[in-house]
Amino acid sequence: MPTLPASLPVLTVMAITPLAGALLLWLVPPLRRLHARAVGLVFSLAVLALGLWALSAFDLAQASTVQLTDTHSWIPAIGASWALGVNGLGLSMVLLGAFVTPLVLLASWGEVPADRQGLFTGLVLTLEFFVVVIFSARDLLLFYLCFEAMLIPVYFLIGCYGGQNRQRAALKFLLYSLAGGLIMLIGVIAVHLHSAKNGVPSFLIDSVAANLHVSTSAGHWIFLTFFIAFAIKAPLVPVHTWLPDTAEQATPGTSVLLIGILDKIGTFGMITLVLPIFPEASRWAAPVILVLAVVSIIYGGLAAIAQDNLYRLISYTSVSHFGFMVLGIFIGNQVAANGAMVYMVAHGLSIAGLYLVTGFMARRTGTVAISELGGIARVMPLVAGTFLVSGLASIALPGLSGFVPEWMVLTGTFSVSLALGGAAVVGVVIAARAGGQILFGFNATDSAFEVVPQVFVWNLSSSDNIAVIQPNFLDLMAECRVEHIRILHDVLPENADLPTYAQSLSLDGHNPFFSEHA
Repeated sequence: MPTLPASLPVLTVMAITPLAGALLLWLVPPLRRLHARAVGLVFSLAVLALGLWALSAFDLAQASTVQLTDTHSWIPAIGASWALGVNGLGLSMVLLGAFVTPLVLLASWGEVPADRQGLFTGLVLTLEFFVVVIFSARDLLLFYLCFEAMLIPVYFLIGCYGGQNRQRAALKFLLYSLAGGLIMLIGVIAVHLHSAKNGVPSFLIDSVAANLHVSTSAGHWIFLTFFIAFAIKAPLVPVHTWLPDTAEQATPGTSVLLIGILDKIGTFGMITLVLPIFPEASRWAAPVILVLAVVSIIYGGLAAIAQDNLYRLISYTSVSHFGFMVLGIFIGNQVAANGAMVYMVAHGLSIAGLYLVTGFMARRTGTVAISELGGIARVMPLVAGTFLVSGLASIALPGLSGFVPEWMVLTGTFSVSLALGGAAVVGVVIAARAGGQILFGFNATDSAFEVVPQVFVWNLSSSDNIAVIQPNFLDLMAECRVEHIRILHDVLPENADLPTYAQSLSLDGHNPFFSEHA
């Protein structure tokens, strides 16, 4: 594959910048304690600026060519190099990561306690370093090492921040990912041993693809080591079970980074490593992979319909979407393959909107149960509207980001197999049903749907200022159109039972929503 070097090592600088920010927070405790949010935001925006610089230097007319290359010998004895470069897909994923990271840090302003923000920000910046390197790595060993090392910050992001069962979810994620990584290590070693050019070892991907000489059966086995690792990361049924548990327990920001960005490493690896290095083995395994992809599409949609937890529902729809990506990659049609690449970016954007908005609703209402969120559009119209747009993009409404790639994948699939295309369409319908379950439920009105009772919990402590709490409470009640509420003028005796509304009518007080009672 032809390459175009960069006049300046923009990708290397782009990778080092977030790592420098993480090291700064680690080495300077005052910054970590007092200004972690600001430092993280500054460094993440710097990465975004560098990404735009890389975009300006990228020749879009040669998007299939690896550009902005920066190669330096790293471990000459084994042929390892610090080699970075991007084609159109790699640059798109790097830019997606650079765009989403500042959004995650901004969203964490409210979801992560201030005293723990330093660690969270440092882990996010470290993760951004791995994102840039993995999606631009042109050396197989460099790719593998970052593929494995990335698990460390993700594990702590899941295990230290999130729900009550976050540690169990983090461990499950780690075990699945480590298993895939160890299997892939066997393949990396095998590829290296059989791809030496004229006896000179090299881990450069282009060199490996051009000089790999193995028997057909050995190629099939080596292919499987890479594919299994990427299928776990994607994730693909039946190795997907870690995803719903992780998404349910992790913070929305962590889920955005994990599902919106990092899980794309699986499909990215299939495109940039598996297909070029093992073309014959890819054709050999394609029938089974295509069946698994279709199963993922349908199963993900059906499982999503059965969920009452928003986080789990979104994660299962992602399983369905990853099935579409894998279908487009292995169907053997260029239109479908291009659609799968576009799908990777479109899904990252829509999933970011869904998870971040769900996090806002969870903090406001104290719940992510769909059964308890009916009619919330009346209370939080802006949040519900944002969720609506993100959800419609996720289910591929024409005019939004998800429509074009899904149409391309389906068009390419139908040109190859009517059966697979028809099964994929069934998955589309099921996914739309799951999305409609949320969208129409959120926007339900009294006249169209049954009103779902809402329960609001206010956890008060001795340090809370009732003069501040009371107006906020009344504002919320007003938004929810609650009429039967009275403010007592006289403080109730200690340990006294709270009166019912009927009993409170005889007490000295008034309904603040009606001036005649004031």
